Amino acid sequence: MNLQCIPDLLHYGNNEDEIRAEFDRRCGHFSMIQNHYHASYELYYLFSGERNYFVKDSSYRIRAGDLILIDSNAVHKSTDSGIPDHERIVLYFSPGYFDRFPADERELLRAPFTGGRPLVSLNLQERLRAEELLISLLNELHTRPTGYRLHVQHMAGELLLLVARASRKPEVSTMPEPTPVQRKVSEIVRHINGHFAEPLELDELSRRFFISRSHLSRTFKEVTGFGFAEYVNITRVREAQRLLRETKTSVTRISEQVGFENFSHFGKMFKRLSGVSPREYRNLDRANRENA
Repeated sequence: MNLQCIPDLLHYGNNEDEIRAEFDRRCGHFSMIQNHYHASYELYYLFSGERNYFVKDSSYRIRAGDLILIDSNAVHKSTDSGIPDHERIVLYFSPGYFDRFPADERELLRAPFTGGRPLVSLNLQERLRAEELLISLLNELHTRPTGYRLHVQHMAGELLLLVARASRKPEVSTMPEPTPVQRKVSEIVRHINGHFAEPLELDELSRRFFISRSHLSRTFKEVTGFGFAEYVNITRVREAQRLLRETKTSVTRISEQVGFENFSHFGKMFKRLSGVSPREYRNLDRANRENA
């Protein structure tokens, strides 16, 4: 079976599964609209088309045959590149997926996600093998014969090994040179990531980075896919989630520690981005750990 025989939309698994998959064939122009970060490790493969992809603090132009590997809880967003139509598959691996392997194999398979080099451009041989594995996986999800879940596990594992080996080769370390605008925005994003607990205003950052307020606002959105305030809120809420999971600090104190000057605004932003209130988030995390 080839890719054209796969339906335009094909999803597999839920948040409780160790592996989830999403295939989408999109016509026209498309940009992700939701704020995006999650505990799962994400493997994004572009079958056709071109996209802009922002990960953590850098933006990449990706083309057919490129892989994006996203670490757990890294902020990321895919946006339109100006070229319509694309086909992509995303595989999500839960943190628990890697626990089944011995330490050395676990480190090998997880390294491409955590190594700080999100973009992997495969050579022709690797690309053909990756697409063979992915199309076989999609065919199983489409037809769902007996034992298809076993096949999905096997194909996904083989793909992870292929990517782990490809990402260790010296030639894949060369990335496209970022433009001056991309470098400037990356500097600003790194500043936000390191100073989110402090007041962050467009006017102050425009002076610090020698760029006009309007130009900063516009280019930040163009490069990252996020509005400036949107990205600041995401960064603060993500840190608040970590503190709620890992400490016993009060919710009020956490809101202050992550940079929110108004507790009501913190609660509103947290629920918008997390789907639950801070207290509900902490209680759910405790319940999940107790039931694990």
